[in-house]
This record gives sequence, C-alpha cells and structure tokens, in this order.
Amino acid sequence: MLRVAVPNKGSLSEAAVEMLREAGYRQRRDSRELVLADHENDAEFFFLRPRDIAVYVGAGTLDVGITGRDLLLDSGAEAREVVALGFGESTFRFAARVGTLSELRELAGHRIATSYSGLVTRYLTEQGIPARVVRLDGAVETAVRLGVADVIADVVETGTTLRNAGLEVFGEPLLRSEAVLVRPASAPDDARVDVLVRRLQGVLVARQYVLMDYDLPAELVADASKIAPGLESPTVSPLHEPGWVAVRVMVPRGRTNQVMDELYAIGARAILVTGIHACRL
Repeated sequence: MLRVAVPNKGSLSEAAVEMLREAGYRQRRDSRELVLADHENDAEFFFLRPRDIAVYVGAGTLDVGITGRDLLLDSGAEAREVVALGFGESTFRFAARVGTLSELRELAGHRIATSYSGLVTRYLTEQGIPARVVRLDGAVETAVRLGVADVIADVVETGTTLRNAGLEVFGEPLLRSEAVLVRPASAPDDARVDVLVRRLQGVLVARQYVLMDYDLPAELVADASKIAPGLESPTVSPLHEPGWVAVRVMVPRGRTNQVMDELYAIGARAILVTGIHACRL
C-alpha cells in the first residue's frame, strides 16, 4: 500500500482531507481516527502532527506526506517537495522595533527569536548573515519587549499583532509557504505516487478553471479565441443554424465574468458556465 501522511489537526488538516477526498481517496469521518486504509486505491493514510510529517517521510517510514513548505524546511529532514497544493498559504517576515532596522543586511550580530529555528538558520546561512537564532515555542511577538531578542521571524498576515507589540516588518519575505506534497529525497520513481500526484493536480486545475460553452457566428471564432484561448484551443462544433458554431473552452475561474462580458460584446450568445469536478491534462 502507498503510505500517506496527512496533517492531524487544524485548517491544514481540513483542507488536505477535502483535497484527497476530491481526488477520489477515502478519508476519515472521525477526527479521532489516526490510521485509515483505502483498499480500493491501495493506500493507507496516517494522521500526524504537521511538524512531524517531513521527519517520517524523510526517514522513509512513509512514502509521501502533506505538510507546509515552512515545516519541511524547518525540519531539516531528507525530504523534497513534489508539488505545491494551493492552500495553507503564509508569509514569513522579519520584524523589529519600529524605526530600528530597514534592510536584511542589518540583521548581522542581532538575536532573532523564532519558533522556526531550522528555517531561519538555513536562510541566514544561505544569505551569509551572522546572527544568533533564539528558538521559542508559540508566539514570539513579546520576545523583543522582554529582552530575549532584537528581532523576530514569524508568519505575518495583516501585521496587526506586530504593530500592537510595537514592531514592524522590514526587508523581503524570507519565505512564502503553502501546503506541499513531499517525498523522501532519494526515493525512486513510484507509479502509485505518480497517480496520487496526477489526481491532486487534477483537483488543482478543477478548482482554478471552469468550462464555458457559448454559441457564436463561425466567422468570429478567431476573435473569440483571443479572448478565451483555453489550455490548448477551444472545441468548436457546427450548429443546426447555418453559419453558427458551438464553442467549449476552459476559462480561469477568477476571470469568468470578464470573459463572459467580452464574448457577449463580440456576438457570443447562450453563454453557460459549468464547474469542473475533476480532470486530467
């Protein structure tokens, strides 16, 4: 069986379970269930702490796992990212007292508090910045006020929490993270993993695109194709009405209404939009 690690709790877990379910895999209904066998798809799912998943996968105990890119890099495990999954996005930034630091090179010689010591240490080493990393569990916003550190490195969303603590972000983000599928770094090709990857990529595409059908005078197909070219090209079929064709094309979900407006403006009619449940490209 293909052994798959899935986050056990939190929003990362919920999104991972939903994505696997959309990909056709059986998933648990009770959060207390820690191991689930899907015999139909020859897979077994282990629900683990997100921070531990890269370690298990890197050791070869499990074949693949879903975790955050930040947790993968922080773990130092011998595991590699296979595909980004499009959820669980976060941005890691440095922050210091307002007005004290403005560029990353100014980190040299400072104490940096973070709960992601492996990630930050790796970043500083790659950038050639000599600084001391102070590892803390949980929230680190008070570390500067309490004199434990001069700078913090943490996930930043709106920045409100930092401002309330008298801090401000500076420099470029040290990492943009999201959920990723990981494998052991030296694992050989595995057809079962390839199937899982194709299914997950199919879910990603289905979430990002819709199918659009419309009727159009045949002489306008070239103009319509410039508005909505599709992934390869539109599917065009003749209608019973002479001179008219039916067109089907994949359109980015976020541009649906704009594309409909533009197609209508050049003469398209009976424009219909349908969601995509799954696909293979």
